Amino acid sequence: MILIARDEISFDNLLNALQTDSGLAQLAIGVLCILIARFTATLVFRRFFQRDPARYERFLPYAAFRLVLPGVSQLLVIASTIVWYFTIHQRPHLLPLFSAMLMWLAIIRLFTAMMRQALPKGRFERHSEHFIATVLWLGFVSWAIGFDHVLIDWLESVSFSVGKSRLDLLTILNALLWVTVIVVGALWVSRLLEARVMKLQHLDLSLRIVFAKMARTLLIVVAVLIALPVVGIDLTVLSVFGGAVGVGLGFGLQKIASNYVSGFIILLDRSIRIGDRLMVDNRVGYVTRITSRYVVLKSADGSEALVPNDALISNTVINQSYSDKSMWISMPIQVDYGTDLDQALAILRESAVHPRVLQEPGPAAFVTAFADNGINLELGIWVKDPENGFMGLKSEIYLAIWRRFNEVGIDIPFPQRTVRIVGDDADKTV
Repeated sequence: MILIARDEISFDNLLNALQTDSGLAQLAIGVLCILIARFTATLVFRRFFQRDPARYERFLPYAAFRLVLPGVSQLLVIASTIVWYFTIHQRPHLLPLFSAMLMWLAIIRLFTAMMRQALPKGRFERHSEHFIATVLWLGFVSWAIGFDHVLIDWLESVSFSVGKSRLDLLTILNALLWVTVIVVGALWVSRLLEARVMKLQHLDLSLRIVFAKMARTLLIVVAVLIALPVVGIDLTVLSVFGGAVGVGLGFGLQKIASNYVSGFIILLDRSIRIGDRLMVDNRVGYVTRITSRYVVLKSADGSEALVPNDALISNTVINQSYSDKSMWISMPIQVDYGTDLDQALAILRESAVHPRVLQEPGPAAFVTAFADNGINLELGIWVKDPENGFMGLKSEIYLAIWRRFNEVGIDIPFPQRTVRIVGDDADKTV
C-alpha cells in the first residue's frame, strides 16, 4: 500500500488534491478518524493506566496501549474507504495514504516500545521513546508524500563558500547529524572507560581522573575528525576556523587555556586531591571536585567556591592535609590564681579523651600566661577527622572541663572592677 501511495501521490499532487472538494472531504474524514481514536486511547489510559501506573513497566499492556491510537484509526479509515468506494463509486486517493501512515505509526510505536523494554531501566524513558517515535514517523510521512524532495531541494539551494569549498544547508545539517551521533557514541564509550578506570583502586584517584578526562577529550576530537569526512567535508576547511581559534586562544582565551593546562598539572603532580583541606585567600574548605577549569572548594557552612586552576598554580596554597589529614587545634581556658595548676592541667588532658581525638600523639595542656584576671591555660588536641567540623567537638570538650572544674572546685574567673569615689568627707568604694 505504501508503494502505491509513494508512486501515485507526490507533494504537488497532494496539494492539488487538497484544493478539491473530494480531497478536503477525505482529509476531514481522516482527521475525524484520528480524533475518535485519540479519544478512545484517552479512555483506555484512564481505565487501565491512570489508576495503575505499574502497567507501564509491563511490555504487553504498554505495547497494546501504544497501538490503540494507530489501530483504531486504521480500522476507521479502512471502513471509511469501503463506504466511500461503494457510495461514490470512486477510488479515494488520500484515505489509502492515511491508512499507510497509520500502519507505519503502529510499526514504529511497537519498535520503540521494544527498544525501551530491551534497554536497561532508566536509559530510555517514555518521553524519549515518544520523541523518537514522533521523529521517525514524521520522517516517514515526509517521504511518503514526497515532501522530502521539496525540502532537500530547498536545503541544497541555500549555499555559501568557505575558503575553496562550497557548502550548502543540507551538507551542514547532515554533518551536524553525523557529528552528533558519533560524538554521542564517543561520549558513551568515554563513560564506559571512565567507569572502568575509576574502579582501578591500585591507581591514585588523581591519576584516574586524568586518564578519564584525557580519554574523553581524545575520543571527542577523534569523533569530530571521523564525522566530517563521512559527510564529505574536507578537513582543510577547518584550517580557517583553526586560525581563528588560535588567535582567540592567544588573546581572549589565554586564561581558559591556562586553567585547562593547570588542571592537568594539578592532577598529574597530585599536589591537590579530592578530600584535601585547603586554605585559599583566607577561605578554608575541602576539595570536592577537580575539573579542567576549576576546583570546587566546599566550606563547613556548605558554601562552595569555584577556584580557577591557574590561581592554585601561581599562588601560595596551604594544603592542611597534604601528608596527613589530622589537624591540631588549640582550646584556651582561664583559671583563678588560687588554682592547683597541676590538677587543672591533668583535668584538661583527661577531658580531651574523645573518639575523634588522637591519643597518639595525645592531648597536651600548657600554661601560657599570667593574665590580669587569671592564669591562661591552653589545651591542644589532634583531630583525626577534621572534615566533620570542630564546633561540636569543642563544645563537648568544654562541657567536660566545666563539669570537672565544678567537681573539684576550680573557678573560672571573670573581669572584676573596683570603683572608688573620692569625696570631701570620706572615700567610698563601690
